[in-house]
Amino acid sequence: MKKIMIAAVLLSAGVLSAQEAKPKHEIQDQMVRSTYYYENGKVKQEGFYKDGKVHGTWTAYNADGTKSAMGEYNNGVKTGKWFFWTGSELNEVDYADSRIAEVKKWSHNAVVSNK
Repeated sequence: MKKIMIAAVLLSAGVLSAQEAKPKHEIQDQMVRSTYYYENGKVKQEGFYKDGKVHGTWTAYNADGTKSAMGEYNNGVKTGKWFFWTGSELNEVDYADSRIAEVKKWSHNAVVSNK
């Protein structure tokens, strides 16, 4: 019984000391600018909401702070060009009518287009 009590105390202490990275929301230009964080305090995602839907530029980052994705939303729908970084490769994705219209992969000065 004593071991169970010690384990319970240690578990609750660990839960209480764990920091939860809470998002930050602020009003800006009649929209809500939201920033989400990793537990290490670095930015995970940032962008805007308008009338409860994602809207405008959104950017995502890896836990080390490097950019992983960037693109535009229009009232909750992906639009235009989106960019996704993976290692040394950049993927450019064009959206039209809420669907992927074209994908280009950029890698060491080479471009591969997939329509």
